[in-house]
Amino acid sequence: MSFFTRNILNTQPILEIDLNRLLENYQKLAQIIAPATPSAVVKDDAYGLDAAVVAKALYEGAGCRHFWVAHAVEGAKIAPLVPEAQIFVLQGIGADSVDLFKQYHLTPVISSPEMLAFWKKHTLPNVKPVVHIDSGLNRLGFRAADLEKLSKADLKMFAMVISHLACADEKAHFMNHYQLEQFNLLRQKYFKGLPASLSASDGAFLGVDFCCDMVRLGAAMYGINTAPYRPNQMQNVITVKAPVLQVTDLAKGQFVGYSATYRAATARRIAIVSIGYGDGMPRSLSNVGKIFFRKDDKWQEARIIGRVSMDNIICDVTDIEKVQVGDWGYCVFDGYTLDDVARDAGTISYELLSRLGKNTRFARKYLLK
Repeated sequence: MSFFTRNILNTQPILEIDLNRLLENYQKLAQIIAPATPSAVVKDDAYGLDAAVVAKALYEGAGCRHFWVAHAVEGAKIAPLVPEAQIFVLQGIGADSVDLFKQYHLTPVISSPEMLAFWKKHTLPNVKPVVHIDSGLNRLGFRAADLEKLSKADLKMFAMVISHLACADEKAHFMNHYQLEQFNLLRQKYFKGLPASLSASDGAFLGVDFCCDMVRLGAAMYGINTAPYRPNQMQNVITVKAPVLQVTDLAKGQFVGYSATYRAATARRIAIVSIGYGDGMPRSLSNVGKIFFRKDDKWQEARIIGRVSMDNIICDVTDIEKVQVGDWGYCVFDGYTLDDVARDAGTISYELLSRLGKNTRFARKYLLK
């Protein structure tokens, strides 16, 4: 049967986002961190899943009233959809964003003496900023020497104090308790009695001392295992699948793909799946990744062979019966999660989700009851 007479139903890959599971993850995390207040990190366009859709679902379906974004422009996108929520901007306020802060009543996170000086010249009515202090990550944040120079009036202008953990995904890492001690010392000295937030998703699993008054829930809410020292307690949120465009035979000794990195030791059957690095699939999955097919109510694994190209992945379906054009090859699903794909690709789930989520070539489907 020729290529053109097969029943080709689709050529475009699909990204499916299960918002029901996302909400359940958020609610489970809220129980884990109680009595701390849960808040949602929707920066990077909700890790690529569309911050407007995600924030609205969390606001209406889970009662979330605190959101974190990286830039004011991200806050402006979600503000009309979460009218009673507080939106914190992690990268702070500057000349390029002050108008957005005014228009959408955003809350800046102040991380340096220079930004504090800017804020004092552009304070907004009824907005008290958050102060970010460094506790050992040595990224953004006031150092102890910076805090020492602040006046009493400066110290009283903040509504919350935050910091960020460097190694919370490793429960036994010495940095966790070191940072907790440093954070508490600086809080006690400069911001006694002020609400505090130290942890993001990974810190939520370290215990009540790390949760403080508010936890910034991000990656775990999206299904990523931020505590890899234990089984993932979160549900997978996304499914990525792509249609098979061609199935053909590969003779013994023939090569596959760019640079001829795979050569068939025996006769093989191969399927060409309509997805590639142009869709966000890492090129490092070449000759090591997997595609899965559902056949006879069982998941069947097909190894990726040859180089992942911009638009296509080639996989070995020799041992899978009845694979044909139009079948769906699953790249991410419950049985092969973001964590699994990222492991095989030699990257992290955060990066993979961001790359897949922001890609415009997918047909998107949102599931919400």
